Amino acid sequence: MSLVKDRFYFLFSSTKGLTLVAIALISLITAIFGMLSGPMAEMGISDFIIKLLGLKLVEAEREGRIITLYHAIAMAVVAIETYFITYMIPMRQRQKSIINTTITIGYMATMIGGLGFGYFGHNWILHLIFISGQMLVFFAGTMLAIALWPWKTEYHISGNDYAHTKKGVNLERVAFFTMAVTTLGSALFGAIPGSFYGNGFETFLAEDTIRLVEKTMLQKSIIGHLHIMLTLIGIAITLVVGRWFKFKGILHKIAMPLMIIGTITISIGAWSVVFLEEAHVIIYVGSTLVMFAALLLVIFGFGKLIRTRLDEQGIKKGNFFQCIAALVHDPVKFGPLWQMVFMNFTVSGIGIFMAAKLDEIIRVWPWRVERVVLTGHWHILSGIIATIILFYYVDLIGLKGKVRKWFGWLVILSSDLAFLSVTIYGIRWMFVSESGEHLITEWTLLLTDIGLPILLLTLAALLVWRLIDLFRKKGIWLNELNSSDLESENGEMN
Repeated sequence: MSLVKDRFYFLFSSTKGLTLVAIALISLITAIFGMLSGPMAEMGISDFIIKLLGLKLVEAEREGRIITLYHAIAMAVVAIETYFITYMIPMRQRQKSIINTTITIGYMATMIGGLGFGYFGHNWILHLIFISGQMLVFFAGTMLAIALWPWKTEYHISGNDYAHTKKGVNLERVAFFTMAVTTLGSALFGAIPGSFYGNGFETFLAEDTIRLVEKTMLQKSIIGHLHIMLTLIGIAITLVVGRWFKFKGILHKIAMPLMIIGTITISIGAWSVVFLEEAHVIIYVGSTLVMFAALLLVIFGFGKLIRTRLDEQGIKKGNFFQCIAALVHDPVKFGPLWQMVFMNFTVSGIGIFMAAKLDEIIRVWPWRVERVVLTGHWHILSGIIATIILFYYVDLIGLKGKVRKWFGWLVILSSDLAFLSVTIYGIRWMFVSESGEHLITEWTLLLTDIGLPILLLTLAALLVWRLIDLFRKKGIWLNELNSSDLESENGEMN
């Protein structure tokens, strides 16, 4: 009985356990409901899953099911990032416990209620649980923002290593606080249209509206909500990576104000899409500031990885090849920084190009092609964020040796192969004509079908290993429990 209690305590009270549960649930949901996708349907797998699980799928309700599925996964991702933040940022232990408990119950209720209602018949009690879960997640976010309040004197810092005001207010903590508050505002921005169900608003997929000349205010609100929430999730993980790498120095002093101003600017731009034609200009300005702040983090991180490895080897000044070898020596540490760079080629760069050449090139293409590019655009960004979360998690649990290297490189290479292939597939008409697209279509889809399964199998191997370990009497989980984060990872910066 004690071992059951200990395992429960590990899974639902420690950062490592809470993160493991959330990753496992996301993986399980992705694996099951991914079987309902188009390619799986062509192979007959979808029909088997539908019959096996007794799913009740009405074609007219497809958009609603997809939105429910997205929210179920997104709430768990937000919960994971919240666990990381409460682990990294000093706050009272009581605040940390209440926040983590509330958001855990919230995202699980969202999953159970939302997926149950959407895929297993419309029991309205499940819909109530779905809505209640989202309310709990919002409440947890409110408590997180309160806990992150940076103007308390106990969280003030001194010294010249980190960005702070003359009065000692920690600007990194301000950046986390800004991200939390704008996330709450952006959640409300999407909840308002939801409150109009049955009164002039119906569920739709954002990619289906791309060619509509006129969009309603409620439609614009949902589109803005989709974009800003994903952006803020990306900003949150960027701040987490900065804390992980102990980002400091002159680059930190430049990056934090840019991140704060950029986050506010992007949010204002996204919120103003419902009434301002030039809202995208505001979004571009904010995005540029945030992307430049992230670039400074990457520069700092690359430099730190190189210096640390060369010092370990006793090399005072390495040549070009020694520096490259030092940079990629630890793929788990190199991975998140590289993914931020890689994202510019598959997400940010493509997005900016599409906006700049929208009428000249993109709108000349058939609707289905533009729709594929947009859908792939935010799925790739979501996938990159997921890989960064995995990198931090395996570092958190202390994965070492050859297993660490194999995991890191498999995640980097497989995900980038798939994401790059999807990107090329989406914009293939820039390189070839419609009549000559056959070869590039075949190759990009083949490489995607190689990269994604390898990535998913790598994740599955990690989860199976953790599951097996959980059944061991003296497994790694017990060591993690004994050294669980009753205190924060780091004290406040001084």
